[in-house]
Amino acid sequence: MQLSNGKVAGISVAVLLGMLGLGFAADPLYSTFCRVTGYGGTTRIATAAPSEMLDQTLTVRFDTNVADTPLIFRALQQSQQVRIGQHGLAFFEVTNPTDADISVIASYNVTPHFAGQYFNKLECFCFDERTIAAGETRKLPVVYFISPDMIEDHVAASLETITLSYTFFESSHYSGPKKQAATGAANSASGG
Repeated sequence: MQLSNGKVAGISVAVLLGMLGLGFAADPLYSTFCRVTGYGGTTRIATAAPSEMLDQTLTVRFDTNVADTPLIFRALQQSQQVRIGQHGLAFFEVTNPTDADISVIASYNVTPHFAGQYFNKLECFCFDERTIAAGETRKLPVVYFISPDMIEDHVAASLETITLSYTFFESSHYSGPKKQAATGAANSASGG
């Protein structure tokens, strides 16, 4: 069976359009995959806290960074001891020491990476574009918990420390996921 030139051209165009569509869908699909599975240290956005709290505790360390921006960004606590399943509340502070407003977005990750699937945030300032006014200092809360499911993972169950790391960068350089529903409460609590 021999295909006519028209059929070959039609199949080629269909394959090209399919590949183009997959190219545009790759970033949102990968971001969704990371949020759902915790792959690459991506935490999960939770809508409710667990009903149980375990006796096992671990230390959550907080790390802050800025990329290509003059902002001053710091965690107001270096670390916290939390029980697995317990709500944790951490505050961060960002200051714009310049004479101009700066629009920024914060991204985050968790290390070790395999712990990301157990680290859940109820409120967060991440992935939400905000403008920090000239000379402004703003406090930003994060409400989180470590899932009790972690103790069923023989590798993760032995963890003693998890690091939550945030990086602020100018929003013009950002190409990741946009606003997430869980950020709304954090924004109203932080005034932004």
